[in-house]
Amino acid sequence: MSAARQRPYRRMMSTAVALAGATVLVAGCTSNEPEPSASGGDGGGNAAASSNDETGETVRIGFSAPAADHGWMAGISEAAQDAAGEYEDIDLIIAEGTNDVSTQISQVETFINEGVDAIVLLPFDGAAMTPVALQAMEAGIPVINVDREFSSPFAARATILGDNYGMGVSAGTYICEQVGDNPDAVVAEIAGIDSLPLTQDRSQGFADALADCGLDVDNRVAADFTVEGGEEAAANLLQAAPQIDALWNHDDDQGVGVLAAIANAGRDEFVMVGGAGSANAMREIQSGDSVLQATVIYPHTQAADGIRLARLIAQGKSMSDLVSPEVPREIVLNAPVVTSENVEDYIDRAFES
Repeated sequence: MSAARQRPYRRMMSTAVALAGATVLVAGCTSNEPEPSASGGDGGGNAAASSNDETGETVRIGFSAPAADHGWMAGISEAAQDAAGEYEDIDLIIAEGTNDVSTQISQVETFINEGVDAIVLLPFDGAAMTPVALQAMEAGIPVINVDREFSSPFAARATILGDNYGMGVSAGTYICEQVGDNPDAVVAEIAGIDSLPLTQDRSQGFADALADCGLDVDNRVAADFTVEGGEEAAANLLQAAPQIDALWNHDDDQGVGVLAAIANAGRDEFVMVGGAGSANAMREIQSGDSVLQATVIYPHTQAADGIRLARLIAQGKSMSDLVSPEVPREIVLNAPVVTSENVEDYIDRAFES
């Protein structure tokens, strides 16, 4: 294999190592779970994981996110509230979820006027929310940007992101493992909304990983992250492609519709990979009798991590496993593949579609 052909795997491996480290930092360094006692007994059960978890000065955190109109976004808000509930020193102020940019801007302006200690913001539109995030930062209120990036690096104290490109790499790598020994394997893709950068990043990562085992995408359609859109897109794809060996669907919410279309068409000749990591997708994987054999995690815990980081920043703390005395400016979470072999490790924290 040529050096050029090896690059996607090398990039994937280095990215996976780096991102796995970032995930450990967020999950471990800010964890509210006590560490096991060094002696192996139960005497250390009441010890905090680190001094970071000891109750400190109460901080008021404003939280705003888009409307919970599908499972992943509902999971985002629920996980954020659960994270805040773990700490006695967090006073979480939750704005009603909205897909109206003007309304979300007003919510952040209210947080500024109320003088909250930090703001965790998953913007409906990152560019449109950048000016008001800058206002908050200029007012001395740290903003933690979640999932959809602002257009200015000065608009956030810290940014937490899922890895869209890494999702595609993970999905493509898994499919290479399943059908890569067949140079004529037919690979299909059901994307999300094509105009979104996140969809473009996922597709690019997928194509790059497939290229490493000599495959490419033979049939591709785009949906809209909804059940109805997924079913319609999948029906069109299945009609156009009488034979498929592997299929990647970008989103498990729209995957509900995709699986319905597959059942209606009576197709089962291919292996399917999902995206995002919903509980219903994992139950399909557990069943052992579904075309859905794997799903790639896009963490719905990003805002929960944002709440924990907001607390640390507002209290002037760092992440305990880092030598550096401050919270990092950016954290990119990992995009692991969930299969029947490891689904038990993930399903209890999965969101419902």
